[in-house]
Amino acid sequence: MIAFRKRASVALVVSAVIAAACQRAEQPAPEGAPEERPGEGITVVAARPNWDTSFFDTEVVVKLLEDLGYTVTPPEDKELPPEVFYPALARGEVDFWTDGWFPLHDPFLDEEVPGVGKVADAVEIVGYKVKAGALQGFLVDKASADRYGVTSLTQIAQDPDLVKLYDRDGDGKADLIGCNEGWGCAVHIDEMIKQEGWEDVFEHVQGEYSTLMVDTIARVERGEPALYYTWTPNWTVGALVPGQDVVWIEAPSLPGESSEVPGVTGCVADPCHMGFAPNDLRIVANEEFLDRNPVVRKLFELIEIPVEDINAQNLKMNEGENTQEDIERHAEEWIAAHRDLVDGWLEEARAAAG
Repeated sequence: MIAFRKRASVALVVSAVIAAACQRAEQPAPEGAPEERPGEGITVVAARPNWDTSFFDTEVVVKLLEDLGYTVTPPEDKELPPEVFYPALARGEVDFWTDGWFPLHDPFLDEEVPGVGKVADAVEIVGYKVKAGALQGFLVDKASADRYGVTSLTQIAQDPDLVKLYDRDGDGKADLIGCNEGWGCAVHIDEMIKQEGWEDVFEHVQGEYSTLMVDTIARVERGEPALYYTWTPNWTVGALVPGQDVVWIEAPSLPGESSEVPGVTGCVADPCHMGFAPNDLRIVANEEFLDRNPVVRKLFELIEIPVEDINAQNLKMNEGENTQEDIERHAEEWIAAHRDLVDGWLEEARAAAG
């Protein structure tokens, strides 16, 4: 049995008392009639990634689906890493999530799922929630960058004194705060280290990313050296501001991938060789689900959320507004502030019902 989140809704209740001998007068169509709410009676199974920077935009999408009449299962009940999500999506166990990173997540699409085939054969990437606005890379605290002229991972790898500078635990390797196991960026970082022959130079420190970054922020605030990975949109770029508290440093690319990005604020060079290609953030959904629900497909095609708005909300979460209720309220406030834009999306989506 699927448990549904209790959400506030407005119901129009019409009651009339008539004499037994009289016929009921014909009533007008109630508010929220089928043409306004084409999703009535349809349940959508939502998922969300196990990184909290996506929780806000997931809620925006959920609330818009609910405006169209769909019943949406709580995405927090299916909080999954990509390696679990994509096969589940291909099997039809979930219907969508909002945080596909491309090209970073391309390898997950090539995976074989028993009884289905490749993930790519059963899912559809829809719209551009954030177009080329998702950056990833490596940063060091600005104090050590300025003092020692640190500009790249390659420079650190070639200088034993710099390796020692960023060695937190004394094991002879520079500690690089990285990604949770199962994330696409974790695979990318490990491949980069192997490609460059840096296994004896860098330690890819993994755990719960937010916890590791709280410790990293404290280190920087104490004036201690720090080397870490991050991405945008992300609350960390508000807590440690590139160009002020930290700087992006350059990193090698993987084969066949261009990671040269111009105009990156706070990078040691322009263009900046980030080590990761800029990513599009896109909704990924089960293809059969979208075929059955053209209204949803159209909505997903239209949704765009500025990366600056996601960063701002992420910073609120880091400052303590991080409960599920807070996140839902943030989504409601964003929708209210962009009501005309959102209403246009909903109107176009309704029209797709035919």
